[in-house]
Amino acid sequence: MSDYLLEMKDISKTFPGVKALDDVELKVKKGEVHALIGENGAGKSTLIKVLAGIHEPDEGAEFNFEGESIVIKKPTDATEKGISIIYQDLSLFPNLSVEENIYIGQDSQKRGWTKVNWKEIKNSARKALKELGVDIDLQARVGQLSIAQQQLVEIARALVFDSKLIIMDEPTSSLSSSEVEKLYNIIDKLKKQGISIVFISHKLKELFKVSDRFTVLRDGKYVGSYDADNIDEQKLIKLMVGRDVSYGDNLSKGKPIGETIFKVSNFSKKGNFKDVSLELNKGEVLSITGLVGSGRTELAQAIFGINPIDTGIVEMEGKQLKIKTSADAVNQGIAYIPEARQTQGLVLKQSIINNISLPIINKLRNKLKLINRKKEIQIANEYVEKLDVRPQLPKLDAEKLSGGNQQKVVIGKWLSTNPKVIIFDEPTNGVDIGAKTEIHKLMRELADKGIGVIMISSELIEVLAVSDRILVMKHGRISGELDVKDATQEKIMSIALSENSEVVQQEVQQ
Repeated sequence: MSDYLLEMKDISKTFPGVKALDDVELKVKKGEVHALIGENGAGKSTLIKVLAGIHEPDEGAEFNFEGESIVIKKPTDATEKGISIIYQDLSLFPNLSVEENIYIGQDSQKRGWTKVNWKEIKNSARKALKELGVDIDLQARVGQLSIAQQQLVEIARALVFDSKLIIMDEPTSSLSSSEVEKLYNIIDKLKKQGISIVFISHKLKELFKVSDRFTVLRDGKYVGSYDADNIDEQKLIKLMVGRDVSYGDNLSKGKPIGETIFKVSNFSKKGNFKDVSLELNKGEVLSITGLVGSGRTELAQAIFGINPIDTGIVEMEGKQLKIKTSADAVNQGIAYIPEARQTQGLVLKQSIINNISLPIINKLRNKLKLINRKKEIQIANEYVEKLDVRPQLPKLDAEKLSGGNQQKVVIGKWLSTNPKVIIFDEPTNGVDIGAKTEIHKLMRELADKGIGVIMISSELIEVLAVSDRILVMKHGRISGELDVKDATQEKIMSIALSENSEVVQQEVQQ
């Protein structure tokens, strides 16, 4: 009998103009955590969607599950075999309760009308949550839960389906450090129950913490599988990208900083932040960090006009700005690259061309109000090439790109506006190590050209690598400032966890 719960062999998938997978394999043992890694565009998401029955593979693909040959042509084929997938963008119903979300789909095999058995639904959901050792109100609407709690609901649903294999796609991308630790404990419980897990992440430290084995993909091809005990981070990175990559080196190198070009004074928004002031100098990267919920994103969205402030002043090059909408911000030289690229950064069903030209579409119109398509395509091609978007097919819809390449399109979209100040909110969230270094270098290049760069990031290695100055937020306040030459991860966390937090939080709520 085979040692493997799942064996996928000779998996290829061709889309118009691109071969996303080329004879890939994946073998997962029972009760192990198996990391699936590779650069953005390596084929990880496509492989998982083939396994889920969303994409049908090219001819010749083989699937074996529990030692038997199986066929997966649609999502129900996978769930019936005990395969569940928790996507990065959770597939829950926000207006339904926790118990309804956990149970939904259980009656999919029944024909005709059936009476809803609420007692069965409640008992099934309660049992699944108890197995995970978590306490969530069964009647609560899922849309009101935190991301971490929503993930637990997804995992509980997988248990209700008697899943033998659970795929977790970037499960920690929106979690705080304490929530990540709770997820690790859940994964350990699942392993002890004999459930296998395929774990997809770009965070190598967490991969080494939870994974037993690694499968590496590169450019849609299978590179190899490796035991965690027999490989280290640097070897893994080289296998992923095909070259040595240095990550975490400080890129500022003590570069001289120019005059103040952007200023925020006494920004307040009830329940979000209070009395926040900052200055951004020409040629510098200013980072804002802090724990999840500290008010960083809310502040960025307020500067960009998405989250209107109660009080405060914005100045650009000494001139006070009036910003009531995001259009006002764009017209006055401010760009914002959001953390949620799929819901806030892109129109997924539109082409790369249309996405990049979206914020400048009026500038591309001629006297007859017609769009200059030649100019539009030229600009899109310029950023596709400059940012190395893969595949280099500008007419391809954004939804067909990997997460990292989607992020590059979002960056290109806002660079096309020729901003004076650009705000990056978690710019490398869900992005592979090679793309991370490219984005870091891009931010430094923009700063060198005189563009003011503000970066919001939870990843302290990234903050120390890219920044000139660091602001630490806590409960909606700036609680400390550090020059990067004096900063360490320990100092940043010390400020983020400083005392008197309850008093500050109460002040912000008032």
